[in-house]
Amino acid sequence: NGTALCSRPPSGLNMCMSGSATSCEECLLIHPSCAWCAQEDFGRGRSLTSRCDFSQNLLKRGCDEHFIEYLTSSINVLQNIPLSSKGSGSTQYDVVQIMPQKISLSLRPGDQTWFSLQVRQVEDYPVDLYYLMDLSLSMKDDLDTIRNLGTKLAHEMGKLTSNFRLGFGSFVDKNMSPFSYMAPKYQENPCNGFGFRHILSLTDKVDRFNEEVQKQMVSRNRDAPEGGFDAILQAAVCKEKIGWRKEAYHLLVFATDDVPHLALDGRLGGLVHPHDGQCHLNDNNEYSASTKMDYPSLALLGEKLAENNIFLIFAVTKRSHILTVFKILNHQWLEILDQDSKNVIQLIIAAYNNIRSKVELSVWDHPEDLSLSFTATCQDGNPLPGLRKCADLKIGDTVSFNVSVEARSCPPRGTDHRFTIKPVGFKDRLEVAVDYECDCGCSRNAQNNSIICSSIGTYNCGTCQCEPGYLGARCECQEGETSNMFLSACRESEGKQICSGRGECSCNQCLCYESEFGKIYGSFCECDDFSCARHKGILCSGHGECHCGECKCHAGYIGDNCNCSTETSGCISDDGQMCSGRGSCVCGRCQCTEPGAFGETCEKCPTCPDACGTKRTAVESEKLTFIEKCACFFSPPPPTLSLSCIETDEPGAVLCLYKTDDDCVMKFTYSEHASGQSILSALKEPECVRGPDALMVLLAVVGSILLVGLLLLAAWKLVITIHDRREFARFQSARSRARYEMVRMSLTQGITAPTCMLAINRG
Repeated sequence: NGTALCSRPPSGLNMCMSGSATSCEECLLIHPSCAWCAQEDFGRGRSLTSRCDFSQNLLKRGCDEHFIEYLTSSINVLQNIPLSSKGSGSTQYDVVQIMPQKISLSLRPGDQTWFSLQVRQVEDYPVDLYYLMDLSLSMKDDLDTIRNLGTKLAHEMGKLTSNFRLGFGSFVDKNMSPFSYMAPKYQENPCNGFGFRHILSLTDKVDRFNEEVQKQMVSRNRDAPEGGFDAILQAAVCKEKIGWRKEAYHLLVFATDDVPHLALDGRLGGLVHPHDGQCHLNDNNEYSASTKMDYPSLALLGEKLAENNIFLIFAVTKRSHILTVFKILNHQWLEILDQDSKNVIQLIIAAYNNIRSKVELSVWDHPEDLSLSFTATCQDGNPLPGLRKCADLKIGDTVSFNVSVEARSCPPRGTDHRFTIKPVGFKDRLEVAVDYECDCGCSRNAQNNSIICSSIGTYNCGTCQCEPGYLGARCECQEGETSNMFLSACRESEGKQICSGRGECSCNQCLCYESEFGKIYGSFCECDDFSCARHKGILCSGHGECHCGECKCHAGYIGDNCNCSTETSGCISDDGQMCSGRGSCVCGRCQCTEPGAFGETCEKCPTCPDACGTKRTAVESEKLTFIEKCACFFSPPPPTLSLSCIETDEPGAVLCLYKTDDDCVMKFTYSEHASGQSILSALKEPECVRGPDALMVLLAVVGSILLVGLLLLAAWKLVITIHDRREFARFQSARSRARYEMVRMSLTQGITAPTCMLAINRG
C-alpha cells in the first residue's frame, strides 16, 4: 500500500466521494488528498459505499490502515558534488557550478513537490573568445584598428581570468547574385565576397591572432545587409574546428556596421532549402553551403547558441535600424561600437562583466504533462516567486532556486520522462528523471475469475471488475434486469428522478447515458465533465479539469474558470518593481491603481508624481546617518542589508534636486535594488548660495539705464553733427558755383577786364 497517511481534507466539496472513481487508480487521479480502501468487506451491508475518500474519513468509516492506498510524491538526490570555488588550475576539468547534479522525482499527479538547487559563478573560470568580423568595404577603418587587438585584449582579460584563448573568423555575404557582384571582372578580384571563413582556431598564443588579422583585406558585396547569421551559426556548431572547450565560457563577438540577412532572404537568389543547422566548413575552413541553403532563422540561431553554451555579443555601430534588428535577440548582449572600433576592448570587457553578473535558469526537454514554477533567492535573501534569474552578482556569489513540480496526468506505461535545468551559458546542468506514481500497490495482487466476483470478474483492490454483460458489486446481475426493489437505490433522494434523468437503473446501479459533450458519471449520474464554467468558449480555460460542475485548476491557475494565472513574472517592470509600484498583479497582468497609469507594467504615467518627487518625502522624513559627504539609507530599510555610502556617480543612479524652505538646494540620488528597495543617498548639507543685495541690484539697474541713455544721446549728437557738417559743405560748394557762373556771364557780354574785376571785387 501507499506511504504514511497524511492527507488533509480540503474544505468544501468532497471530490473524492463524487462517485466518478470505480478503481483505485482513478481515485488517486481525482485529487492528491484522495485515498482508496482496498479492504474486501469495507462498507458491507450498505447499498452504496465509496471506497475513494480522504484517508482520515476512511479510517473513521472502518477501513484498516493496512488496506488504505495513499501515494505521495518523493525526491531522491542521486549526485550532489559540492560547488567549486575556483575555475582554473589542477581542478579545471572538475569545476562544479550547480548543485545537485542529478535527482529523481516520483510524482503523484496533482501533488506539488519542491526541490532546491544552488548556482555559483566561480572565480578564474576559463574563457574562449571568438572574434567574428564583418570584412565588407565599410569596415576598413575597423580592420586597421584591431590589427593589434590580440595583445591588448589578452592583457585586459588576464585581469579577469588566467586561462584565456582567442580565435578569429570573418564574413561578407553569399557569393551569388543579387547579394554579390557576379561580373567576370569582379570574380577575378581576390577581394571578392565570401560567406564565412574560419581563420584562426581558439589559441592562447595571442601573437598568432595579430598575425592573422594583419593579413586580412576588406572585401565587398552588392547589397547593404551582410551574411552575418550564416557566420554566427557556423561558428557555433563547428565546435571541433573552432576549438570550443567544454570547460570554459564561450564568448562570440559579432562586429558589423549593418543589418544581417534573415531567413527567406535567400529566395531572392533562388535558395529555397532552409538551413539545416549543421556544420559545413570545407578543408579550406570556408562555408561550403553558402550558395546552397537559405540564411538561418532567428529561432534556429538562438537554439544552436543555447545548445552550445555560447554568449553572443553584438558589437554594432550606433545606427538605429541596425539596433532595432539586433534587439530582437534580447537574450543576447548588445554593445555600441565606435565607427572605427576603437572601443572594442572596453566593449568586450563590459559585456563579459555583464554576463558574469547574472544567473538565469533554462529548462530543456520540458515534458508537456509537467508544470514547473521557480522561486529565486538572490543575494538579499528574499524569495522572488515567479523569477528564475538573479542579477547584480559578484563573481563567487551563490544563489539558490526553489523549483515546484507537479504532474498533471499519467503518461502511458513505460514512458521515460527526463528534463534538464541549466544556467544559460553554463556547461553545468541538473538532470532530472521523473517517475509517475500512477499504479496502486494492491493492483499487483489482482485475481482473475475470482469466486468473490461470482467467477465472472476480476477482484482488484477490493472491488469486482465484471466481464461484459454483468453488473453488481459481486457481478451478480446481468444487464437488463430491473425490479422495483432496485429503483429506490438509483435515486439520490426521495422525489428525485431515477439516475438524475441521465441514465437507467439496472441491478441496483445507475448506467449513465453516453453524451456527445463528454462523460456523465456518479452514483446517480449527477456529475459530468462538461458543465463547468468556460472562458472564451474553452472549458476551464484549458487550464483545469471539469469535475462534477466545478473546475479543478492546474497548478499556477485559479478562478471559477481557471483563467487567472498566479504567475507574476509578467508584472515585473524594468526597475524590478511589481507593476512599477502603481498597481497590483492580477491573473498574471498588472491592474493599474494609480490614476493615470497605464502600460503592461503600469510603467507609463504622465500625471503621476515623478520619481524624484516620490523619493523626496523619504529623504525629508528619514533620520539620516551622515557618512563623510553623503548619507545613505534604504527605503524601506531591509533588516538584512547594512548601510553603506552610495556614490553620486553610481551607474544607473538618478540625480534629483529640490529647493528647501530656506531657499537652499538639496541633492540626492536613488537607484533600485534587486530586492525591490530603493537605495537613496543624500548630500550631507544642502547647498546654500546667498542671494544678492536688493539695493545693490536696484542701483546697478538704474545706473545701467542711465549709462545706456547717455550712450544713446552721445551717439545721436554725433550723428547730427556729422549730418550738419555735410549739409554746410554742400551749401558752400553751391555758393562758389553760383559766383563762378556770374563771372562767366559777364565776360560773354563784353565787359572789360577791369570792369569785370571791379564787379568781382564789389561782389
